[in-house]
Amino acid sequence: MATQLNPYLGFRDNARQAMEFYHDVFGGDLTLSTFGEAHASDDPAERDKIMHGRVDGANGLTLMGSDTPDSMEYAKPQGFSVSLSGTDETELRGYWDKLAAGGTVLQPLVAAPWGDIFGMCTDRFGIGWMVNIAGAQG
Repeated sequence: MATQLNPYLGFRDNARQAMEFYHDVFGGDLTLSTFGEAHASDDPAERDKIMHGRVDGANGLTLMGSDTPDSMEYAKPQGFSVSLSGTDETELRGYWDKLAAGGTVLQPLVAAPWGDIFGMCTDRFGIGWMVNIAGAQG
């Protein structure tokens, strides 16, 4: 197997909703495991939090994420940005539309000085996204 780099997003207590949202955006398969299922927490308040979530998109994209229980305060979520790039304008615009819905558009998806189409947004879960459509004619 070739080496892969997969974004792993940290959430405080809404990883289930976020991973279900990303599953809707990217399609494919969604796998969610809770701290309770893994017997990784005795705290009833944390039993249903997501210990590991994974979306394996229909097109080969993989995105992972989890909640951060109180016992792991040292690992609390920080700011994240994820970059999506490619040449399939229809696919990338579809992702953009779904990611930006309910979020904040920081830079509209428009022609960039370097000749591509580029945009930045923060989705409804606070994750930053950069989308670059290479060689697009805008």
